[in-house]
Amino acid sequence: MKRWLAWLLWLPLACFAAAGASSTAPATLLVGSKAFTESVVLAEIARLAAREHGVDAEHRRSLGGTRILWRALNEGAIDAYSEYTGTITHELLRDLPADAGVGALRARLQELGIGTTDPLGFNNTYAIGMREEDAKKLHIRSISDLARHPNLKLAFSNEFMDREDGWPGLQAAYHLPMGARGMDHSLAYRALASRAVDAIDLYSTDAEIADYGLRVLEDDRGYFPRYDAVYLYRLDLERRAPRFVAALNGLAGSIDAQRMRAMNKAVKLDGENESAVAAAFLGVDTGKVAGDGFRSQLVRHTLQHLALAGVSLSLAIVVAVPLGVYAARRRRLGQLVLGLTGVLQTVPSLALFVFMIPLFGIGAKPAIAALFLYSLLPIVRNTHAGLTSTEPSLLESAAALGLPPRVRLWRVELPLALGSILAGVKIAAVINVGTATLGALIGAGGYGEPILTGIRLDDIGLIMQGAVPAALLALVIQGVFELLERALTPRGLRIRAKS
Repeated sequence: MKRWLAWLLWLPLACFAAAGASSTAPATLLVGSKAFTESVVLAEIARLAAREHGVDAEHRRSLGGTRILWRALNEGAIDAYSEYTGTITHELLRDLPADAGVGALRARLQELGIGTTDPLGFNNTYAIGMREEDAKKLHIRSISDLARHPNLKLAFSNEFMDREDGWPGLQAAYHLPMGARGMDHSLAYRALASRAVDAIDLYSTDAEIADYGLRVLEDDRGYFPRYDAVYLYRLDLERRAPRFVAALNGLAGSIDAQRMRAMNKAVKLDGENESAVAAAFLGVDTGKVAGDGFRSQLVRHTLQHLALAGVSLSLAIVVAVPLGVYAARRRRLGQLVLGLTGVLQTVPSLALFVFMIPLFGIGAKPAIAALFLYSLLPIVRNTHAGLTSTEPSLLESAAALGLPPRVRLWRVELPLALGSILAGVKIAAVINVGTATLGALIGAGGYGEPILTGIRLDDIGLIMQGAVPAALLALVIQGVFELLERALTPRGLRIRAKS
């Protein structure tokens, strides 16, 4: 029994050791970005500007929406990220007036231990856009005109659907009678082009506006505030990394709307690398910022993914098998254990990942914690099922031989339940491989990184670079556990199964 349990623990931990051995030491400073192109480009500009000032920094890409980045900054999981003044006043610091200037924002943010640069030079305001031919046909020039067409299908980015300055307020301000549905911002452009929807929310510096031939509707009631881009940073950086703060402040006023729109276009439509675009803006030698090749990226993502799935699975085995034994021994309390692990399985994956950020910050730790919780149910339930389905006559024979309860558990019950336990571990492992792709949203890396980048850039090839290896890894893990089941099942049980 000890031998097969050691095997179950050794394999996932070996994956973690391999990943840890290949990883580099974390950078001193962490710059975060939201899950859209402009934020990624601005983060790369900050990272390379820091490097030019002799400061080592690392970019944690596409960490999700505003709330995730803001929480990570406040809790020290990242050191800086780009934000917009309208977002700060409407979404983060709602006690400030909507037209608060940078001075008022800076004073209020300092109370929270956060610093801000002066505006970078462009106002990336929200807007509503339609296909030009549809807008002409329906005589729609402003947002107010939408109210005359209640049958129009609207789709807005998921964050815009819930923001203080988003759809609820816009609908009330313009008395719009139609409903709207949430959609990824990048995918909304494709939906608009394919006529699946009639209007979407835009960022005024989006390169797709001109490429898709869209009409930007006039905000005739002045609903949207200014969204001047700034960098937010932890205020203690002024003491521990003053050169980094100087690098960020040096970028103020250096990016106008036309330049930002051109950089977005270079990445989103022309397929250029974000690092190369940022380097060209700063006048940095692009040869020094070349990204990893496909093979090295695949190795890195594979090791990261194995670490996420392997560590969480190992921890789950250590906890879930004893819980399953307890549930089988104590029938009434066992139902409570099964119920609690079942409730954990019903929590939406992304929500559980985000819930872990206050406890573990950004990166692999919160992802491992979430995957650990998701792994409990199949292992606990299968351990319980395997033990409770053991033939009573076998247990009676063991008791008649005078074996004490602990010896019966190790020598009789657990070996007989081994097939069921291994099936639960196999299910948990396969689930972990698929769910771990969401870890990229909180900076954990893995196969989710190219998938999210591919969605953001509308690049099917990048999506496949993450999706295909993840599917293959799930098949490999399933095969490995089936071989382990054959190797670790006692010979007598194998013979009985064949007969």
